[in-house]
Amino acid sequence: MNGSDILALVLLGVVVFFFGLILYFVPIGLWITALFSGVRVRIATLIGMRLRKVPPGQIVRPLISATKAEIELEIGQMEAHFLAGGNVGRVVDALISADRAAIDLPWQRATAIDLAGRDVLQAVQMSVNPKVIDTPRVAAVAKDGIQVVAVARVTVRANIDRLVGGAGEETVIARVGEGTVSGIGSAESHKWVLENPEAISKRVLERGLDEGTAFEILSIDIADVDIGRNVGAELQTDQADADKKIAQAQAEQRRAMAVAEEQEMRARVVEAEAQVPLALSEALRSGNLGVMDLYRMQNVQADTQMRSSIASDDDTAEQ
Repeated sequence: MNGSDILALVLLGVVVFFFGLILYFVPIGLWITALFSGVRVRIATLIGMRLRKVPPGQIVRPLISATKAEIELEIGQMEAHFLAGGNVGRVVDALISADRAAIDLPWQRATAIDLAGRDVLQAVQMSVNPKVIDTPRVAAVAKDGIQVVAVARVTVRANIDRLVGGAGEETVIARVGEGTVSGIGSAESHKWVLENPEAISKRVLERGLDEGTAFEILSIDIADVDIGRNVGAELQTDQADADKKIAQAQAEQRRAMAVAEEQEMRARVVEAEAQVPLALSEALRSGNLGVMDLYRMQNVQADTQMRSSIASDDDTAEQ
């Protein structure tokens, strides 16, 4: 291989490189597809997308779909939405679905919903085909003290106007659960709840629980109702046990006070008995009591003790 052959190979490589570079910056195939689809896109616009690091296919193909659906869009707006982090294809599909369903959905609102992190296509589909949400089991107590466990089935439809800034499904479920608890709690008895579940759902629906949410509640149905614990009886039992313990504590307190008072009285008796010999001695010294008087008093005390002992023996023998 001489020098001229090497030079020819180098020139061929350079030509192939530049040809591939041109094909990269100028997507001829995509331009031809758009042209035959009735979408006029300048080659300079496609090159500008490449320079701005915007994949032309993610702009031109959704534009072709929108044009076929007779929806007018601007390439500049679509490119700006892509650069902002949006999903252009998803937004265009949502616009086409909304147009077919006669739902008013402008480009600005659709892109705002998409940039807000919500699935705009799913929202349009939910507007056409409402979604059914089953709430968790909600336990509440009727006025007669019987616990009622209910499951509500909520049918919602997406509200396009409130998708930006509106609360999600979790808020709807929480509000329905709260309304169910309130409805059961206001019932006079659990039997009434079992007989009239539609009254509970109607009462919950009338509270406007979808306010401030991204959904419109179409219906609320009580799907299942079960009887739980007898909370009223349990509370009464607990209260009776508490009253019993309080009464026992008060009785124990009174018994302890009585014992203390008895012990105090015995102490006083012992103290008084200890003063008797001193009083006798003082009476003998002062002459108020003679020796014979003391002797007779001791005889009387001995006779009394003997009679008491005999009476005790007779009672024991009779028993």
